[in-house]
Amino acid sequence: MFLHLGQDTVVTTDEIVGIFDLDTTTVSKPTRDYLAQMQKSGNVVNVSYELPKTFVITCKNGAKDKTMYISPISSATLLKRIKNTSYT
Repeated sequence: MFLHLGQDTVVTTDEIVGIFDLDTTTVSKPTRDYLAQMQKSGNVVNVSYELPKTFVITCKNGAKDKTMYISPISSATLLKRIKNTSYT
């Protein structure tokens, strides 16, 4: 299955490690440090220039190939999209 993150960006649901709300998760220092580390390593994709609401972590080829997508779509909406496309 695929999940549309905004604009022209789509990821497969099998690759998704987590979907996180930026307002609630960036309160903690470890999360802010992780976000900074991902940005320094060049693994951040900004999906849109609109106000960011969510970041989505994906992983390909084991734990070595992580990508963080910054999305203007709320985490609740992304979760609903996953549930609506799921056949479980």
